[in-house]
Amino acid sequence: MRMPRRFDGAMHVATTRRHYKGKVYETHLLRRSFRVDGKPRNETLANLSHLPPEVIEMIRRSLRGETFVAAADTFRITRSLPHGHVAAVWVLAKTLGFAKLLGPKCAQRDLVMGLVVARVCRPGSKLATTRWWVDTTLAVDLGIADACTDDVYGAMDWLSGRQDAIEQRLAKRHLSPGGMVLVDLSGSYVEGRHNELAAYGYSRDGKRNKAQITYGLITDPEGRPVAVKVFPGNTADPVSFTSAITKIRDRFGLSDVVMVGDRGMITQTRIDDLKDLPGVRWVTALRAPAIRKLAETGAIQMSLFDETDLAEIVSPDYPGERLVVCRNPALAAERTRKRQELLAATDTALDKIATAVTAGRLKDPAKIGVRVGRVANRHKMAKHYDWTIGDGVFTYRRNQKRIDTEAALDGIYIIRTNVGADRLNSGEVVEAYKRLRLVEAQFRSLKTVDLQLRPIYHRLEDRVRAHVFICMLAAYLTWHLRRAWAPLCFTDETPPDHTTDPVAKAQRSPAAHTKASTRRTADGQVAHSFETLLNHLATLTRDDITFTDPPHVSIQKLAEPTPTQRQAFDLLDAPIPTRLT
Repeated sequence: MRMPRRFDGAMHVATTRRHYKGKVYETHLLRRSFRVDGKPRNETLANLSHLPPEVIEMIRRSLRGETFVAAADTFRITRSLPHGHVAAVWVLAKTLGFAKLLGPKCAQRDLVMGLVVARVCRPGSKLATTRWWVDTTLAVDLGIADACTDDVYGAMDWLSGRQDAIEQRLAKRHLSPGGMVLVDLSGSYVEGRHNELAAYGYSRDGKRNKAQITYGLITDPEGRPVAVKVFPGNTADPVSFTSAITKIRDRFGLSDVVMVGDRGMITQTRIDDLKDLPGVRWVTALRAPAIRKLAETGAIQMSLFDETDLAEIVSPDYPGERLVVCRNPALAAERTRKRQELLAATDTALDKIATAVTAGRLKDPAKIGVRVGRVANRHKMAKHYDWTIGDGVFTYRRNQKRIDTEAALDGIYIIRTNVGADRLNSGEVVEAYKRLRLVEAQFRSLKTVDLQLRPIYHRLEDRVRAHVFICMLAAYLTWHLRRAWAPLCFTDETPPDHTTDPVAKAQRSPAAHTKASTRRTADGQVAHSFETLLNHLATLTRDDITFTDPPHVSIQKLAEPTPTQRQAFDLLDAPIPTRLT
């Protein structure tokens, strides 16, 4: 008699293979094993061959006793911190020996490092910075997560005492005897009424109703920041230049240098003072009245520019100096265009006044003069007009002779120097002066584009100086980052060579034009600005992961970097660090 089947036997997946005409056919069957009259039997319950291999394998392992859970239930990401941007700045700082540059390891140095890195990545007030860096890996790895604003101020005071030593080390790295030094002055407005250095002066920020501080920046010939000096807000450019000379000679020990400064900084008085300092050479430019005087005496002839756009002349008014006269046709055309627009705007405004006088609505000579003065101040064209003002009378006409005299000098500027021709030829003198554009680029980086030095909220003199110095140190790192990341950004990787024609307007390379038009890099990636590249790097996070099996096991793991993030670190010649150590 046949025994009834028992359905409580073990199930398993059986795989069979059959060879047919050189091919192998696999069959996966779900089977149940049981016994009938003590003899083993197998029953096929289903054919699993149509299922994906990974599903078949999971069924096989499940039937063997393994327990499976949903992947999302095996671990938890307990925290995710932005890491890539601070890691990139940290890697560069480590390559440059930045920590050693600041001083011996201590809590204050770690805070200063945090302040400088934060200024590059996310500029803000000191309070905002302490709130920001705890949400990145920067504060955790540097051990500054619990730092309060008082700790930050203590670190700034520590940095103030070390500024001279740090600048001397930077000067030793980047300045050399007989080399060129670029110097320029700028200013930034302050908030509040109790800043010890704040004063009203010429505002380069256009904030005439706010007090300001001024600061002089010293860079190497490539525009790399080396030192900064803070002055009261009403300090004139020549005073800062004198301070720069003192710092370079006395503190940096460089007695043989070429100082490059603009016409407002290296004045005739400063030049007379420099005659008593052997070894100090300079390059600057003449002001417009001095150029007109040379033209009136016949020292400047337009025939000088028949074959070239620069010529070197001498003048008895500048003994022992070289004068390099340059004419830039593009600049000449721009000045002519602007003058014509201002003259037309002045004519329109003066016509309205003349119409009001003719109609009898304006008769008082004093009131007529006030309105004419407003027009003259607005467009700065009074020198090109002759007018008559009387009781109910107003007439004007252009002084074409004065207009033509000024127009003849459009596009002409003169570089003056006491550097001998054996050290710098005429073209090199022009290029040396035009290198001041690199300092101006640093001011843009400091004040607006990258580091947002302004507005300034500190009150104490030493804190203001420390704040500006932190921004300068951040500018030092930014200078190197911009150079390294040029292939990823819109930066021109092959800037034009000015040695062939130093007077001509700088032109972008074809590769830079291609990046600007396509918004893509040479290898097809999205081209970035410096800011957006840092923002993209910030998406590279470091995650704290806790597993449920085995329980309470935690690890830290970086997110998978994008190709752009990998390339950013490759350009810094460093792997992506898991921790900032």
